[in-house]
Amino acid sequence: MIAMIRSAIYIAVFYTGSVFFVVTAFVAQWFSIPLMQWAVRGWSKWQYSCYRRILGIHVKIEGHLPEKPVLYAVKHESMFETIDMPRMFHKPAVVTKKELFDIPFWGAAARAYGMIPVDRNGGAAALRAMLVLAKKMISEGRPIVIFPEGTRVAPGHKPPLQSGFAGLYKLINLPVVPIAVNSGTLSPRKTGIWKSGVITYKVGEEIPIGLPRSEIEARVHAAINALNV
Repeated sequence: MIAMIRSAIYIAVFYTGSVFFVVTAFVAQWFSIPLMQWAVRGWSKWQYSCYRRILGIHVKIEGHLPEKPVLYAVKHESMFETIDMPRMFHKPAVVTKKELFDIPFWGAAARAYGMIPVDRNGGAAALRAMLVLAKKMISEGRPIVIFPEGTRVAPGHKPPLQSGFAGLYKLINLPVVPIAVNSGTLSPRKTGIWKSGVITYKVGEEIPIGLPRSEIEARVHAAINALNV
């Protein structure tokens, strides 16, 4: 019962507060990129605060996050980590499916912020467009974040990585830092009820550039599933 009440309060408070940040980010893109970036990070911090104060969910990071541009490969189990990336990293350029950029207000703000759309059916042309954007973000000193499994998965599931991950790794020439996350154990998929507890980010060992496709995929796949025990 307590979890149901917490979840209902969270939905009301988080989404009401989100309107301010999303609208601010959308409007600010036309006259102030710093304000727009502040709003995006503010929305991320707002979610974190609501998780902690309303749902009783705390977040811990095991391992070291390097202070340099790298390719972060993150496990994806819930909406939490999708929104949490701007809080965790300094202006991350997140690679995400292009359909999300069609969302009113959010899509335009996401493009202006520097998120990178990926068209899974776009072939070589789509990969080249993604590469151009990624290199631009890297030149600005921003980390690249990708969810290499391509979509949200249930806890314990270990699907193969999407084929585009290895291609991006090869072309942008950055080391990879894999991150496991267990947010799905607390976040609802069908019930709509969050559980209190701890969300853990487990930062894996930095993986160097230049590895063959089979090796980079195997190492990343193992590392992002390190919490699936």
